[in-house]
Amino acid sequence: MITFDAVTKRYPDGTVAVDALDLEVPGGKTMVLVGPSGCGKTTSLRMINRLVEPSQGTILLDGTDIKDRHPALLRRGIGYVIQQSGLFPHRTVEDNIATVPVLNGWPRKKARERARELLGLVGLEPALAKRYPHQLSGGQQQRVGVARALAADPPVLLMDEPFSAVDPVVRASLQDQLLSLQAELRKTIVLVTHDIEEAIKVGDLVALFRPHGKLAQLSPPEELLAAPVDDYVAGFVGFDRGIRRLSFVSTAGLTLAAGPVVPADTTVKTALAAGEPWLCVIGPDRRPRGWVDTARLAALPGDTPLAGVPADASGHAFTVGKDSLRAALDAAVLSPAGQAVGVDGDGRVLGVATFDQVRAAIQAQAAQAQAAQAQAAQAQAAQAGDSRP
Repeated sequence: MITFDAVTKRYPDGTVAVDALDLEVPGGKTMVLVGPSGCGKTTSLRMINRLVEPSQGTILLDGTDIKDRHPALLRRGIGYVIQQSGLFPHRTVEDNIATVPVLNGWPRKKARERARELLGLVGLEPALAKRYPHQLSGGQQQRVGVARALAADPPVLLMDEPFSAVDPVVRASLQDQLLSLQAELRKTIVLVTHDIEEAIKVGDLVALFRPHGKLAQLSPPEELLAAPVDDYVAGFVGFDRGIRRLSFVSTAGLTLAAGPVVPADTTVKTALAAGEPWLCVIGPDRRPRGWVDTARLAALPGDTPLAGVPADASGHAFTVGKDSLRAALDAAVLSPAGQAVGVDGDGRVLGVATFDQVRAAIQAQAAQAQAAQAQAAQAQAAQAGDSRP
């Protein structure tokens, strides 16, 4: 656990970077610090490993004041990942990863074995161990940076805009890798970003800063989207926060229709008799082959199988029960039929969902959330009444 108690950072020219920050990062959770440039989020992060010393207040690491620890020893027990990886250009990948274990007294052979083990953990091939940083892509370098931070198995991991220097596709992959690692390792992570989408995706808790180092709101991502404390928070989160909230709602209860789903050996005559404007054609393995507009079928012989009819791309399918309602909505938007294809974990089609069905699920979720909020308010009011003298 990391605790900030009235922590302030004031520079000699009078600039206040962080102003009386009270913050608690629970053990094994990911806290994301987000906000505009110059709001104090990176300064807050760097005060944890004493790269920046606080002017006032106390920072506790598992109940111990970090000022009681030698800075170098403190840093060796905290993983640190920065933008553009910060790898040593003259060292191989395995020696970069082995840096902290060697500093901590590990034999070099053992440290290199640990490095090769971590390469697989962060999704890199063992063959990369002998390469140098300049021989890697930007995404690979960032993965090596994460591996280096994990090499000595630190309980705390600090990440300062670790994915901002890579392209969007690689960035999404690295975020997914972080979520996978955290599910397995359960580190206490503090991550800085300026991207609210990233904060919502990877954070168990999100601390949104105002300019000049003031904390605006601290809450789980879903609560941040559902109940911004003021106009500043609402503006930073974005007008489309309602859509973003759908990322936290499962598709497990989404109604699916089987009628538009037909095998590829279905004939044109049978397909037209179904009366559907669009048909989702599946192969023998029940995987989607594409959508067919039935308006194009009338001119074809009735015994023509749909396998011989050109199909439109099926768009993105969503995995029922695993993916969110936002994924289902995206799938419907991207589909030429305006319908989302729902598949199981092996990619086999279970059914399709129309916009109306997705909207009904969204409305049902909103009603449940409102009922839960009302129930919580009633319970809080009752508890307050019971506590009166």
